Amino acid sequence: MSNRLQPPLPNPSPARGEGLERRENLGENSSPLAGEEGARPRQRVGRRGGQRSLLDLAKGNRKNLTDAERKLWSILRSHRLQGWKFKRQEQLGDFIVDFVCFRARLIVEADGSQHADNADDLVRTTWLEGKGFRVIRFWNNDILLNPDGVATAILAALPPLLPTASRRAPSSPARGEENYL
Repeated sequence: MSNRLQPPLPNPSPARGEGLERRENLGENSSPLAGEEGARPRQRVGRRGGQRSLLDLAKGNRKNLTDAERKLWSILRSHRLQGWKFKRQEQLGDFIVDFVCFRARLIVEADGSQHADNADDLVRTTWLEGKGFRVIRFWNNDILLNPDGVATAILAALPPLLPTASRRAPSSPARGEENYL
């Protein structure tokens, strides 16, 4: 007997009339995803539980960071803060947060003067805390004038890392990157 593989059998050709009986029995628009028993219609919502998608707004915010957000991102990006991974301008529900570490459930916000005594921020923070996140806020001036103090405060809010996560190689000082704490 030969070890050569057999060519696959051809699919029934509707042009030659093969397979038509199956299509007639099921109906022309039959699909397990479109209205058959047990299928649910897909609900269109934003990322991570939002009622609408804020992806375009988040992308725009990532391109147009404020000076304070840019400085804070230089501290948090690329696992620089003792191996913790942060993302910037992420949608959670119907809100966009400045920086979030999902593993630690920590949100870091850079606030300007427009956030002083803002009732909307209280509603937002309450909703985020109800989802299990901890929110810490820093004034833009603090971020720009005391970045080491801000990095220390963020580290204090993070739980201790497991040994495997802290084995990441430090960032390269040859590229002008700073490794905070």
